[in-house]
Amino acid sequence: MGYIKAEEILPIEIIELIQRYVDGTNIYIPRKQENRQKWGTKTSYKCELQNRNQMIYKDYLAGEPVCELAKNYYLSPKSIQRIIRQKKEECELA
Repeated sequence: MGYIKAEEILPIEIIELIQRYVDGTNIYIPRKQENRQKWGTKTSYKCELQNRNQMIYKDYLAGEPVCELAKNYYLSPKSIQRIIRQKKEECELA
């Protein structure tokens, strides 16, 4: 996320009003609710995680122990167990 100088986009009256509350402090102004995007929509990372989790579940079904999956995928055993549980639930709903 890049920063924009307030002087470049805001009227001086608004800057002075903001300075009454947060003089010289960086603040985050959130997007309007209708302009927000879901996590992962700008990159392919969400899809990559889904593919990785599917591979973990496939390996688990093939008999790979949780401790080995954790080593192979550089995750904690708890994370592997959570992924397996989620995938099982997805399969039950399908």
